[in-house]
Amino acid sequence: MQELFIPTLHTFENENIFTGSYNGLRFKITPQVVMLPGDKEVNFEESSMKAEYWHGLFCYEKSEIEEERIFPLSPEGREEMKQWLLEHV
Repeated sequence: MQELFIPTLHTFENENIFTGSYNGLRFKITPQVVMLPGDKEVNFEESSMKAEYWHGLFCYEKSEIEEERIFPLSPEGREEMKQWLLEHV
């Protein structure tokens, strides 16, 4: 069986939304990026990722979201999000 795939933090730093599925679990990750004042650098202290999940055959717009949670935009936050999603497979 393949591992649950979550993109690298660089994907989310660039404000890309990611949707995926794993063994019947469907999920959407939306970054909430805050930039440092007057800079082109991400403020990791204030940035986050919102993860939402649902089960079923339908897309995000046609499904009822079962739960959502916000995680820090950090390696630790990415790993915590992955574990949280795996708990709901």
